[in-house]
Amino acid sequence: MYCRECGEKLKLRFCENEGLVPYCDKCEAYMFPQFSVAVSMVVTNRAQDKILLAKHVEDDDFILFAGYVKKGENAEKTIPREIKEELGLDVVKAKYTSSRYHNRKDVLMLNFIVIVEDKPIKCNLAEIAEARWCTPEEAVALIRKGTTAEFFLNNAVRELKKKI
Repeated sequence: MYCRECGEKLKLRFCENEGLVPYCDKCEAYMFPQFSVAVSMVVTNRAQDKILLAKHVEDDDFILFAGYVKKGENAEKTIPREIKEELGLDVVKAKYTSSRYHNRKDVLMLNFIVIVEDKPIKCNLAEIAEARWCTPEEAVALIRKGTTAEFFLNNAVRELKKKI
């Protein structure tokens, strides 16, 4: 692997909350893939009548849970890893719903409805300032408007209503 900026050979280096990431000593920068892929997750309880929303530490708005797919990892492995890292919860089941390119961060987002074990949440306070269980209607009212998260949430709520 070589730096896309200067051509220097990249080394794997530990990055807080990311793990081993290619790093360029010359540019002094982590070199994430040019075209990133991430999972977006509409997290529900087993009954699928509650949706878990998050406020990240650097944000005041409620959003969905999400995480980058690491090199060598597939979306199915990313989902339980991210949920465990951010919430301390175990995933029971995940169902793919849709995808959308998120221009602001230059990433392809793969959205899933994720069912988690009904047990206490242990938020990773370095990432998550607040996690709140909501009814689907409350979640739609709270989510940041005009976002990819809102798009995915609305699709998931329609899907969940078919089952309830």
